[in-house]
Amino acid sequence: MIRPMNARANRPTNEPRKTDRIVATNRKAFHDFFVIESLEAGVALTGTEIKSVREGKVTLGEAYARVENGELWLIGSHIAPYTHGNRANHEPDRPRKLLVHKSQIRELREAIEQKGMTIVPLRMSLKQGRAKVEIGVVRGKKLYDKRAASAERESHRDVERALRDRG
Repeated sequence: MIRPMNARANRPTNEPRKTDRIVATNRKAFHDFFVIESLEAGVALTGTEIKSVREGKVTLGEAYARVENGELWLIGSHIAPYTHGNRANHEPDRPRKLLVHKSQIRELREAIEQKGMTIVPLRMSLKQGRAKVEIGVVRGKKLYDKRAASAERESHRDVERALRDRG
């Protein structure tokens, strides 16, 4: 069977682009927080930052987002300096502007004004060559919530194992 080719990229059109992929996931966020809602935002990056993102050198573990002066900023994320960069290389831990609509910023501000709510990045991905961050409005888990989630995950794993071994 002959598949149609994408003339520009010289590959079949039904294959996903190589750049459409998840670069980093904040696993700590899913462990420490209940995700109430999530939203995808663009990230304003410099030239060497996007090159490091494409190499997958991103850490979101301690990052959070903050609304300042009507703008949304990603704070605490680490994008390693580009290995082939020169003296114009970027600062790894600088605050980065998140690109969302004003109405979405207003909704996020209202959501985090509630007690115990904050905004954290859940994952960073590349979509059509552009860096995107999925941010989530989250509420912190208590220790007993973490224990319950761990016990549920363990029991689910035991059931799956029993079903697999039985069949």
